[in-house]
Amino acid sequence: MSQPIFEKIALLGIGLIGSSLARVIRREGLARHIAISTRSAATLARAEELGLGDSYSTDAREAVKDADLIIVSVPVGSSGAVAEEIAPALKPGAILTDVGSTKASVIAQMQPFMPEGVHFIPGHPLAGTEKSGPDAGFAELFENRWCIFTPLPDTDPAALEKLSEFWRRCGSNIDTMDPEHHDMTLAIVSHLPHIIAYNIVGTADDLEAVTKSEVIKYSASGFRDFTRLAASDPTMWRDVCLHNKDAILEMLARFSEDLASLQRAIRWGDGDKLFEMFTRTRAIRRSIIDAGQEVDVPNFGREAIEHPVKPAE
Repeated sequence: MSQPIFEKIALLGIGLIGSSLARVIRREGLARHIAISTRSAATLARAEELGLGDSYSTDAREAVKDADLIIVSVPVGSSGAVAEEIAPALKPGAILTDVGSTKASVIAQMQPFMPEGVHFIPGHPLAGTEKSGPDAGFAELFENRWCIFTPLPDTDPAALEKLSEFWRRCGSNIDTMDPEHHDMTLAIVSHLPHIIAYNIVGTADDLEAVTKSEVIKYSASGFRDFTRLAASDPTMWRDVCLHNKDAILEMLARFSEDLASLQRAIRWGDGDKLFEMFTRTRAIRRSIIDAGQEVDVPNFGREAIEHPVKPAE
């Protein structure tokens, strides 16, 4: 096993991302000690049952004491409160990062509490499933996925490289961008699709209740894939909407305009316009596969990934 990058890593929050980090840190030997903290005693107890860490505490200050790397994996709306709580216990030279899906808001919340000598490097691993909790994690979650950093102007290059190496050892590809660009990009590639999915599933649920239709029975025709997104953690997505409001509203406005254009094409029987649009958007799927961010197998490869076939004994 290769040498640890950090002596002690503190994981604050042990849901899907935190528990996946715990598993890959252990597998790759990235730290000598994993400290786990979460507010819920029941969740903490489950993490201990799963053997995800070396020490466990509901007190985040206790967990971060002497930690070289602290990873905050909480809903983005809680970022400021966590930073304020742990700031007095952070040691000089420690690296503090997060995994939040919005960056400008997280920086605004956390930066004011950062002590002198602590390297605050906001981050966002673009990895996830619709499942949550410590049981949902798996060590392979970050493999060939992007981890985006939005470094501050005074970020120490050595600290950034050390954190980058950590995420590379977790399997991630690394990129950097400014916070506003990150938030606008994520609004279209992640936030808007989830919002649309929540909306479609809500509409279908209303229809099912009102008409006693067979929405659920025939869901494999396309509706099912929206339900996967719409099953994501509601606390996380509430906070994303509240903390990336401007970018999401901009993308919703653009989407509404494009939807109106599509509506007109259908209303007036403009087959050429419909065909051109569907051809152009089909090519996007191919480019995602070619970029290695999806597999070209039926059902998006979901069954193969979630239920791998074990080789015969």
